Amino acid sequence: MKNIALDGPAGAGKSTLAKNLAKALGYQYVDTGAIYRTIAYHYQMCGIGPRDKDNIHKFLGDANIEVKYEAGVQHMILNGTDVTDALRTPELSSFASTVSANPEVRKYLLQMQRQIAKHNDCVMDGRDIGTVVLPRADLKIYVTASAEVRAQRRLLELEAKGEKTSFAKVLADINARDEADMNRTVAPLKQAADAILLDTTQMDADEVLKAALALVRERGL
Repeated sequence: MKNIALDGPAGAGKSTLAKNLAKALGYQYVDTGAIYRTIAYHYQMCGIGPRDKDNIHKFLGDANIEVKYEAGVQHMILNGTDVTDALRTPELSSFASTVSANPEVRKYLLQMQRQIAKHNDCVMDGRDIGTVVLPRADLKIYVTASAEVRAQRRLLELEAKGEKTSFAKVLADINARDEADMNRTVAPLKQAADAILLDTTQMDADEVLKAALALVRERGL
């Protein structure tokens, strides 16, 4: 199977790129962020805080998580219920960032991600794909952009969903997420040594896709 790993901070455009790239290549798109948000949602529904290590370990096995695809769209199933639409909130993103630093949680979800890649040509995006999950990926791209541009993109996404917030708050959330992801003990966010840097600060989605497809062609994928 052919695997492409996309890593980078929140709001850099890696999810949009991953979806577009997977569609262009006919590959499966795997959003690992949604997988971590699903486990965070599980704990949130159980009333367990993101730093409550004892209960996180205790209730980890109670989370039956499945990844399903409908018309090419990834859906997250938690204990038989589709929770996809409940996963994209700033609060849950922050919760997921904290929970994902837990070694037991990462270990629990690691094999799920690797099994998907083992059986499918896929484009997988996250924060440790090229460094930990798929260290032998055929192509690794580290997608980034300035914090201000990333915050503006995220603000537009939230406003499109009818959520009211401010640029200052979104920027603060972005910076806090970066700090947490880059400095966690287990699988911190960083560019893999063999990953290609793609700065999308001054690029639109079409330009980013073209740049990525050029890299794909260079690798003969």
